Amino acid sequence: MLKLVKPDIQYQTQYREMLDDWRASGEEPKPWVLQKDCTDFQALVEKLEGLSRGINVPEGFVPSTTFWAYDNETDQIVGAVNIRHSLNDLLLEAFGNIGYGVRPGARRKGYATTILKLALAECKNLNLKRVLLGCYRENVASARIILKNGGVLENEVFDNDSGKLIQRYWIEIE
Repeated sequence: MLKLVKPDIQYQTQYREMLDDWRASGEEPKPWVLQKDCTDFQALVEKLEGLSRGINVPEGFVPSTTFWAYDNETDQIVGAVNIRHSLNDLLLEAFGNIGYGVRPGARRKGYATTILKLALAECKNLNLKRVLLGCYRENVASARIILKNGGVLENEVFDNDSGKLIQRYWIEIE
């Protein structure tokens, strides 16, 4: 059964295995917080906990809570989700409140849909009433997942950094 867990030292082995899967694929880990240095794993856990409390948030960022998606049947971390507590101008323009990803070896098993569903429940706990998500237009799988979870397409915007169109979706939190 899949559940969202807060970053914790007890998941160090599973976390490193997930990162190895990302590295082997040649893809950058998603969401962005998976790209943080984990050499000192305890420091990583503390940094993520601090970001969730608004401590040491880098300039230009907002407080955010990270969860790892843990499947207790396989004893694997299959992905992660990062929930931004508010939107600054950059987040409002493109990728919004929620970023999530599933490790390459665990895709096409329904994990992403469940991760987003569980993340939306956590948004309610954070008193968010409405959240914005964005995905590249060519990422049809992600768009489908957002739509399955109640997403309503607002518009598409051009991302100068990637040269791609980003689809922006809003989801009402019930």
